Amino acid sequence: MTGRDLLLEPALNKGTAFTVEERNQFDLHGLLPPLVETLEQQCTRAYEAYKRKSDDLERHIFLRALQDTNETLFYALLYRHIAEMAPIVYTPVVAQGCINFSHIYRRPRGLFLSYPLGDKIDEMIENRPYRDVDVIVVTDGERILGIGDQGAGGMGIPIGKLSLYTLIGGIDPRRTLPILLDVGTNNYERLHDPAYIGWRHERITGQAYWDFVDKFVSSIKRKLPNVLLQWEDFAKPHARPILDKYRDSLCTFNDDIQGTAAVTLGAMHGALNITKKKFSDQQVVILGAGSAGTGIAEYILTAMVDEGMDEIDARKHFFLLDSKGLLHTTRTDLSPVQQKFAQSFESISGWKTNDEQIGLAEVIENISATILIGVSSQPNQFTEQIIKNMASKVERPVIFPLSNPYDRAEAVPEDLILWTGGRALIATGTEFPPVSFNGKTIRIAQCNNFYIFPAIGLAVVASGARRITDKMMGAAARALGSFSPDRVDPDATLLPPIESMRDVAIHVAVKVGLQAQKDGIAQETSEQELYQRVQERFWTPEYRNYKFISKDVSN
Repeated sequence: MTGRDLLLEPALNKGTAFTVEERNQFDLHGLLPPLVETLEQQCTRAYEAYKRKSDDLERHIFLRALQDTNETLFYALLYRHIAEMAPIVYTPVVAQGCINFSHIYRRPRGLFLSYPLGDKIDEMIENRPYRDVDVIVVTDGERILGIGDQGAGGMGIPIGKLSLYTLIGGIDPRRTLPILLDVGTNNYERLHDPAYIGWRHERITGQAYWDFVDKFVSSIKRKLPNVLLQWEDFAKPHARPILDKYRDSLCTFNDDIQGTAAVTLGAMHGALNITKKKFSDQQVVILGAGSAGTGIAEYILTAMVDEGMDEIDARKHFFLLDSKGLLHTTRTDLSPVQQKFAQSFESISGWKTNDEQIGLAEVIENISATILIGVSSQPNQFTEQIIKNMASKVERPVIFPLSNPYDRAEAVPEDLILWTGGRALIATGTEFPPVSFNGKTIRIAQCNNFYIFPAIGLAVVASGARRITDKMMGAAARALGSFSPDRVDPDATLLPPIESMRDVAIHVAVKVGLQAQKDGIAQETSEQELYQRVQERFWTPEYRNYKFISKDVSN
């Protein structure tokens, strides 16, 4: 490669850090200022530029531009300021990045697989930037966070997720691939935006949609048979059916279903460590019965059964609500997994309601709920009356408003702490500032999937796991729970600080890899050997030394 090649390749570019010897070998003199800088000096200058940006979206654009210019510097900068920058490069600011994706688009990253080119999927996947890929994150852009259908703008999610795979999970960025399945959009604003870069067409539905997804998966099986494929932000009618259809034929998982469930379960391990209760003691209310809500319910149910509880009895401890109210057995609009958690209508027929629906207020009024989870994307649903009613029946209510971004949260931590007299154990889906109450500073756990999915990727790479099982996700949750700071300090947050996330990811990856061995889908090794593999495969942002190799192979 020539000097200009190196400067234009983000994975190899060092900018002003190219050594004098490298500048001589690759003809870089004149293309760079004469000063040779260290990575640390570059980080200092980049951080100064970052701080000059006027708002979070501008900071997001700056970091994305840096990623497209010098990936080593990008990750080195993020790692030095991880608590400050993770919310900028991913949630919650990535939501604004997706909304404005077409307006802030600068350079190509990943693959856009557009429906009109469905007969060329193999060719498009062959056009990937790097031959060897360990992890793919794919979305069709239909259910982005809590902001809905963003069409091609949904590409911001795979890009952001894979940044965290590298930053936290140590996956080499040259072995990651973001993909968008562009099957159109039903977002009127996007379709009529002159700057929109996606396919201007209403979403493909029915068999045509499923055929396109199947073409994609078939191509991945042929071209990249050992890759980890993560499904991200697919709408309810597609998310679980896609997972169920392909989970046994390739190494894959759905982060909204399994990742969200695992990190929530991990935070609950921390909460129950404080309350000194078991999962089988809990009455669980979940507002939002889509992919995330039912996924969380299934993982908590498994934890109850693992404690020795009968599954049929355990299901009676769950109260799931969707937009039509409580799931119960006389409703005819429930999916199979929703039916699994439907309450017997006879057991709730005496509950008084204002209309035909049984809402959250009625559920909290009629049971002693110990756990309340929100994944509805509907703000302010956890009202003062509901929370005070819940708190009057339980000593330490566990309340997780997990919808994001900020303006979609079911409640804000400050209100929850005030309404419960500081007794609530809280985790949120997006970052919130600490809350001052009665002379104490209460830090709020961010129940973010980045505690889970980067470690899953690292576990697969290190162990060679051929599939992702729910037992592996359960192992991730337990490992995360064992890292909870409240085990040493009851007043601490339910999850580890983001600054320790690399150590957490390594610990979780080893436990997940060991579970993969128990499940018979990875080669058996000792824990020490697996730990060594994890360490060896962990990519860190540092400059490597380059040597020029002559094109004349005869020499």
